[in-house]
Amino acid sequence: MGNQVEKLTHLSYREVPTVDPTGLDQDEGPRIGVSYIFSADDDEAEDPGGQDSGRQSAVVSPRGRDDVPYDASDELESHVYYRHECIYERSAGQGATYSPERLLDTCQPGDLLEFVGKNQFPHWAVYVGDLQVVHLYRLRISNCFVTDASLGRRGRIVNDRYKFKALSPELVVQNAMEQVGCKDRELSWRNSECFAAWCRYGKREFKIGGEIRIGKQPYQLRIQLSEKKSHTLEFQSLEDLIMERRRNDQIGKVAVLQELSSHLHGDEETRTDSNGNTTAP
Repeated sequence: MGNQVEKLTHLSYREVPTVDPTGLDQDEGPRIGVSYIFSADDDEAEDPGGQDSGRQSAVVSPRGRDDVPYDASDELESHVYYRHECIYERSAGQGATYSPERLLDTCQPGDLLEFVGKNQFPHWAVYVGDLQVVHLYRLRISNCFVTDASLGRRGRIVNDRYKFKALSPELVVQNAMEQVGCKDRELSWRNSECFAAWCRYGKREFKIGGEIRIGKQPYQLRIQLSEKKSHTLEFQSLEDLIMERRRNDQIGKVAVLQELSSHLHGDEETRTDSNGNTTAP
């Protein structure tokens, strides 16, 4: 037992087994974490094309958007740290986007897909094969075709965003398919990204209430504003951090810069805690 404890102390955060090795989360109790409390997210309110919605989205036309280029320059470069260890990274303009039809040429079962559009929340899905995905939308987990889930938005594979060790493709697909049909109060995820990431990595931190919000903020969202400027927000849980980052994606770089303008001083990096206090490192 002593040797096992010593071995664990030398593991990095992404290597600590916070999930059952079989990939089935046993919910043995939340990990102590910490944060901002936000209201519910996000793209589920946009109606990304569910078969049971009975209407088209008022936000995105389901057709006619495939060939519209997505301006990746409007994306903010961002990194997520857990106690100073990077667990998520998105470089500025990272990842070309493709029409759903072209995206299918490179998809493999177990891949995470992200569909993006200007002033919209990114929509994530798990590719399960046979031209289909499993995704969370309108408070329901559904299995549908990639072209339907995209609503005409362009997409890309985002397997490398999170730095956690991924489960096997077979287990990722199994995790996703086992949740099909869950809805409303049965759901354990706030948005499509948290659900898709949980399917691939199996970590309870992606679930609602997966971490207790007490104590200090161990998660940091570092937004790169320019070559010399960055702004750091601190959170008590990964779930809350994801919601804030997705909100930034939805409003766009210009709006984020306007919000942060009062906090930026010179070329120094600034940090904001959950009480709105800004400090220089």
